Amino acid sequence: MLSLWLLTVGNAALWLEIARLPHAVTLVPESITLGLLVFGLTAALLSLTAWTRFMKPVWIAILVIAGVAQHYMLVYGIMIDATMIGNTAQTDLREARDIVSWALLGNVLLAAALPVLWVARVPLVGGGAWRQLVRSTLLFLLALLITAGTAAAGYRLLAPFLRNNTQLRYMLNPLSTVAAAAVYNLKPLFKRAKGLVPVSADAALGASYATQQRRPLMLLVIGETARGDHFGLNGYERNTTPELATRDVVSFRNVRSCGTNTLASVPCMFSPLGKVAFEKRKMDHENLLDVLQAAGLAVLWLDNQAGCKGVCARIPSAQASNGLPDAMGRHLCVDGECLDQAMLYGLDARIAALDPQRSRKGVVVVMHQMGSHGPAYFKRSSLSSKKFKPECATSAISECPLPEVVNAYDNSIVETDLFLARAIDWLKSEERHFDTSLLYMSDHGESLGEYGLFLHGLPYALAPDAQKHVAFVGWFGNETLRRSNVDRKCLAGARDAVLTHDNLYHSVLGLLDVHSSSYQPSLDVSSACRSGAILRRQDG
Repeated sequence: MLSLWLLTVGNAALWLEIARLPHAVTLVPESITLGLLVFGLTAALLSLTAWTRFMKPVWIAILVIAGVAQHYMLVYGIMIDATMIGNTAQTDLREARDIVSWALLGNVLLAAALPVLWVARVPLVGGGAWRQLVRSTLLFLLALLITAGTAAAGYRLLAPFLRNNTQLRYMLNPLSTVAAAAVYNLKPLFKRAKGLVPVSADAALGASYATQQRRPLMLLVIGETARGDHFGLNGYERNTTPELATRDVVSFRNVRSCGTNTLASVPCMFSPLGKVAFEKRKMDHENLLDVLQAAGLAVLWLDNQAGCKGVCARIPSAQASNGLPDAMGRHLCVDGECLDQAMLYGLDARIAALDPQRSRKGVVVVMHQMGSHGPAYFKRSSLSSKKFKPECATSAISECPLPEVVNAYDNSIVETDLFLARAIDWLKSEERHFDTSLLYMSDHGESLGEYGLFLHGLPYALAPDAQKHVAFVGWFGNETLRRSNVDRKCLAGARDAVLTHDNLYHSVLGLLDVHSSSYQPSLDVSSACRSGAILRRQDG
């Protein structure tokens, strides 16, 4: 009975997705075959937990989980895989608050209320442990028989159907959620090796440090959920970046992310391995921040988000809201959530508190933005940044007209533009003491209703370009370019180069003149624009 309910009501998102496919009316045989498969697998799952003492609470939990998963599939078009489970596990209360709504409660009640009441009231037949074991085993074997028979008989129909519509695999409810949770929790137990692979052993400061008059100061801003195609600098029809447009920045227009969510992208973009090797790794490796610190620089991670995903585990770190005076907190923060401009307050004092021996050589501050984190885009911009109206002023963005959703999102990009411009202005004020620079790179993009999808986090192979096309902006003080021997015009001419998150690690090392055997010049965006490289090209 529960398997039948979950197959029909609990998989409404699946059947609606199939109904939206081209030539859906011709897909009845494939749909029936898939339905039998889901029914058999669900019955097998429930039979494994068909034990008198635990059966009711476990089955009620499965029904509620199915209702919650279906809500987010229906409202935001998400799909459930191990990465999505990881994102959920690492979501803090601020983020969770934005995605909890009355619609969630309503959808859970529609999907789970009746069967939960039935399960709670149905009497259970007693019996010994052996009787329960035999009964559950027979039920499990029957379910497997249905599944195996369906798979064998319908393989020729089902295989091409699922191969051509891969997204359906992540919408089998609650099977995809249970399977993804099992992979996320069990995979670490089966890693072949544990520990940390060092990559910083040979890190050293380059020749520019021996003769430097001022130490380098780099702000490395990790953006949140910023689509590259919604930056005015990149040709977007709206001027979402008016401040940066006046500050002589270089905006790289053709950049793709390592992942479609923060948990996947941030550790990857700081890794020396690159996307392909990072995803295949058997052990964790030291990252960019470890290399910079090992070379002797002072490094600080400043967070206005839900953590650094392990990247800052071995360096000093702080929360943007810590130390804000009450007046500033009331101006920039609401309900414990601050605008990114809070990270600029007291920055001199934070730098002064770093290890003085390292700080005398140079400073790198990583700023992890709140940025354009959804779905409550309207919370991510101040009143002065709300250029596009009306905006969707709720986290239930699927209930708003799409133009209002886009308005709210674009206003968050305007806020990021203002934050970056003020960061650059602060760097200019520090040029008496530092050779300054700023690099900004977003972790992933965002779906804003295209193809019926919202937010981000789809499996990379299935995700639309909107979730992978990210912003990458650089600002370089004149003295930074001089000490790095980088030609500004050449760098600006590379704005249409095809780049990825893989370029960040090597570009930072190159600009800061930090030597490491892990450095690859071909992935450094400034490498081809150094004076020696330009002369070699001209001679050639």
